[in-house]
Amino acid sequence: MLIQTKAIVISALKYGEADLIVKAYTLSDGLCTYMLKGVLKSKKGKFKASMFQSLTQLEIIANHRGGGKLEYLKEAKVTSNYQSLHTHPVKLSIAMFLAEMLRNTIHEEERNEPLFNYLEYSFQFLDAADKFASFHLLFLLNLTRYLGFQPETGVEDLPVFNLLDGVFQDFSSNEYCIEGKNVDLLKIMLGTEFDELQHIKLNKTSRNDFLNMLLLYYELHIEGFRKPKSLSVLNEIFG
Repeated sequence: MLIQTKAIVISALKYGEADLIVKAYTLSDGLCTYMLKGVLKSKKGKFKASMFQSLTQLEIIANHRGGGKLEYLKEAKVTSNYQSLHTHPVKLSIAMFLAEMLRNTIHEEERNEPLFNYLEYSFQFLDAADKFASFHLLFLLNLTRYLGFQPETGVEDLPVFNLLDGVFQDFSSNEYCIEGKNVDLLKIMLGTEFDELQHIKLNKTSRNDFLNMLLLYYELHIEGFRKPKSLSVLNEIFG
């Protein structure tokens, strides 16, 4: 079936000498995988490798067969021309990390318009932002809402957060219960919008501790989840 849809590039893997295997999250059908033949060597082709950098936003026309098969991409054009996301070294590191997180967490080949809209808005915000050191923390926390394991809200006065059940409670009931600074920051983050992040002052240690807590939360709720290899690069950048 020939489909015209918005898409966000998740990854592009070199295959052979000249081909790319591109994973993209589409508005029409969720996660799709495309084989682009000869794109790395062709100078006159309609596709350029630069169009398939992590998190690039596209408008595409594609033949979707579904069923986990490699799809055929007929046309593609960039719809959101990032000004800094792929050129600013820190933003690029964040983009690579978040793209790897999406590759490790999103597997559904079905339409999810709220999730697509969230990704589209978030990456446009990051591209335009002047202050963004904690962007990835709030992005991952908000993403849990669309993946089905958002932390419980409305009872944030309780001192303990149970990572296993995603709820706040009065006391620890298992080895995955946390308290202290990460819980305090979690309560703040749950009520924060991206444009308010600049008012939350975090040092390197606090940021890394909260990120590690979020990654453990993902690991507990997503079967087969793997920590991104790009995490070490991100830690080095912010260090």
